[in-house]
Amino acid sequence: MRVTQPLLRNRQQIPHAIATVDGERRHTWQQLSERVARLAGGLKALGVQAGDRVGVVGLNSDRHFEIFFAVPWAGAVIVPINYRWSAPEIAFSLSDSGTRVLFVDHAFWHLVEPLRAQVEHALTIICIDDDLPGADALHEKLIASHAEIEEFPNTADSLSGIFYTGGTTGRSKGVMLSHGNHVSNTLQYVTMCGAVDDTIYLHAAPMFHIADALYVYAITHIGGTHIFIPRFEPAACARTLQEHAVTDIILVPTMIQMLLEQPGFKDFDLSKLQRMFYGASPMPEAVALDLMAKLPWVAACQLYGQTESAPLLTALVSRYHTADGGRLRSAGRALPATEILIVDEDGKEVPRGQVGEIVVKSPNVMLGYWGREDATREALRDGWLHTGDAAYMDDEGFIFISDRLKDMIISGGENVYSTEVENAMYQHPDVAQCAVIGVPDDKWGERVHAIVVPRPGTAPEPAALMAHCRKLIADYKCPRSISFQEEPLPLSGAGKVLKTELRKPFWAGRGRQVN
Repeated sequence: MRVTQPLLRNRQQIPHAIATVDGERRHTWQQLSERVARLAGGLKALGVQAGDRVGVVGLNSDRHFEIFFAVPWAGAVIVPINYRWSAPEIAFSLSDSGTRVLFVDHAFWHLVEPLRAQVEHALTIICIDDDLPGADALHEKLIASHAEIEEFPNTADSLSGIFYTGGTTGRSKGVMLSHGNHVSNTLQYVTMCGAVDDTIYLHAAPMFHIADALYVYAITHIGGTHIFIPRFEPAACARTLQEHAVTDIILVPTMIQMLLEQPGFKDFDLSKLQRMFYGASPMPEAVALDLMAKLPWVAACQLYGQTESAPLLTALVSRYHTADGGRLRSAGRALPATEILIVDEDGKEVPRGQVGEIVVKSPNVMLGYWGREDATREALRDGWLHTGDAAYMDDEGFIFISDRLKDMIISGGENVYSTEVENAMYQHPDVAQCAVIGVPDDKWGERVHAIVVPRPGTAPEPAALMAHCRKLIADYKCPRSISFQEEPLPLSGAGKVLKTELRKPFWAGRGRQVN
């Protein structure tokens, strides 16, 4: 029950099979395992000790993939960083987790100096690709100059990674996932979704995201082949699917829509594609129907979960993807070895068909939040993970998500906590009051929308407020639309803004309050 063990298994059983393909670079499982063990030796030479945190900011690549295994091979803890964050947001995660060694690639090298200035402690920067100014070490030179070291004896309970997710109080929270969490979820996934050892998987979704991290581990466990493109772009994705006869991929619904609607889509040969997984945000029914119409031979599967569960909880497998069935709007049923209940505010199970909160018991549920004992106690109560998602369960155990109890927006598969956006907006001198909500959007599923009450005598422009936010938070978190009103925002008896009232005009006539 450790994430590095499959490298030893693959080296023993299929040493000459292709493990990774990145452009012209190809590595067998024998070569990959040697590189990982050498890179781990390089980390040890830089002073990395058991339990130390090692971060990575970079586009998808085979080298990025090697870091996911070299870090735990050395006994350390990986901290994948969302490269869409601003420098202050990244600096917070590095300071909060005590990450002192950071891999960075050329695409984000401009962040190195700001991070050195803003992080609370000194950083050792390892350049993933080229020899760039300011690097303390190079990925390839660490591999070339160090011998293989023995795999560190991690156990199922050992901390494997810290994956940062947004916080309802404005602070990101580091989700602590153990080796056992990842391996359990891998085995649950393989059992439910039928992964096979001749799988050829394309990493098109960002590798920092827990959804793609699932496949870093799962495809390695079964000895499949990993293909990499730097980031999702519809034409590049389609070309790679065709060129490498890719069998499996996971995308968020927005990406699927962009892939299917690109000009010339029908000219690509995607006949080898067997399984299309999707998740991270609800799938619009129109996009699901378009997927089934344009790729009828592909088995579609919806995956639902969250970072706190490493990440999978349920799956809606392909046989329920039918145009005339009622399951298409469902998030599916619980994975093996996963208990799911729908409960009321007192934690008591509600009758089937009644909306309540999804709570979960499973071996893939996190250890807790890094340095956040109060938040951990709130999320993990009486042995159950409280997801913050509102749903009902039908008589056959299918989950239908209806709303989110957390103050969160999911836009293009990225979680945006409204408090983070509001904190940024309130730093503008012309903003007296502000509430941020999610509103339906045909492309992104949900759009970040701000409702602003200006200070008397001011008339802020939407573009100026958006530009102000981009200096403080990641671009995808910034409002895409802003409306203004003179009257104060509606408040509850406890003095909280009644966002349910603000959301009503935008969501009127819809059966569920997520898109």
